[in-house]
Amino acid sequence: MWTRLRDLLQPMNLAAYVAWLAIASEIWSAPANGTGLVHGPALRPLVMGLHLLFLALFVARQWLGASQARAAAVVFAQLGVGLAIASLARYGSTPVLLIIALAQLAQFLSPLRLGLVFVAVNLAMFGIYTGLWRSSSPVMGTLIYASFQLFAMMTAWYAFTAERSRDALAMVNAELLATRSLLEQGVRDSERLRLSRELHDVAGHGLTALKLNLRALQRQPALADDPQLALCARLADELLGDIRGLVQQMRLHDGVPLGEIISRLAAPFPRPRLHLAIEDGLRVPTLEQAETVVRTVQEALTNAARHGGADNLWLSVRHAGDALQLEFRDDGRAPAGELRFGNGLTGMRERLEAAGGGLRAARGDDGGVRLSAWLPAAA
Repeated sequence: MWTRLRDLLQPMNLAAYVAWLAIASEIWSAPANGTGLVHGPALRPLVMGLHLLFLALFVARQWLGASQARAAAVVFAQLGVGLAIASLARYGSTPVLLIIALAQLAQFLSPLRLGLVFVAVNLAMFGIYTGLWRSSSPVMGTLIYASFQLFAMMTAWYAFTAERSRDALAMVNAELLATRSLLEQGVRDSERLRLSRELHDVAGHGLTALKLNLRALQRQPALADDPQLALCARLADELLGDIRGLVQQMRLHDGVPLGEIISRLAAPFPRPRLHLAIEDGLRVPTLEQAETVVRTVQEALTNAARHGGADNLWLSVRHAGDALQLEFRDDGRAPAGELRFGNGLTGMRERLEAAGGGLRAARGDDGGVRLSAWLPAAA
């Protein structure tokens, strides 16, 4: 709910509401000066209804969270409503509605297609000025509003481009941080494994040989009751036990800790915020499994931000029998209709299946997306 309200109250949307109210002050207060397409008392209610319809379409694009294709269709409907109002009555402020609509289209269309729509809209307005409004200076009127449209389109296009670039940089930065964490952990694991082997193979074997020689000396009648020799044998036993305990403790920390790496991955993302619930000290045995988990979390963050517009992503990581279970839930807005696997989810599923796991996706009860991923807990 808050996500939708936040979208409705973005600064650019607030500016659009102010412009809509400014137009309303003319439409709702001044008498309708019809163009001849509709006569009589029906004209004014019709124009008012279309003006309200424009606002409803504007809010619907933000509120419904539809796919880009459907959102663009809603904006084209706004253009149609704006042109219809201009065709029915001569209100000097109604072309501002076209500025609002074209600024929104900058988010969905390429510069070439946006330019074509811009030309088509202004040709239509020129025709309205000439044929319906009987304007004495249709070229000047068209050029004035076209300049405002162009300014709004360029401003919106650069704003959306900057936002996409920021999100892309955040994703790359997160990927680099996660990769560095994996590499650092790999170096630490290799060094720890080397040290544990050295302690076991060199010091352990050496102390075992020392104990055997001390026992051989204790069997000699002249040294059997020697207290110094007994002390050396006891110290050798204690030292060998300490080394074995140290090696065992080092072995307990084999594997890659997931909590630290996942937290580093999520830190650069401005949105969504990751809420991580993970077992204390949870590790996976190999870097390959750790990388699979990290890339799965990364793709879930990306999908929640890019497609769902989510503010929060909840992730639970735990052991479930012989599998490592990852449960994702976000507060975004899943597209209407059947939930389909796009390139991101397909790549996530293929990566998990290559590691012996799998992925399920479903729409959540609150409108977001729920993902359930798993992979073998052992290498």
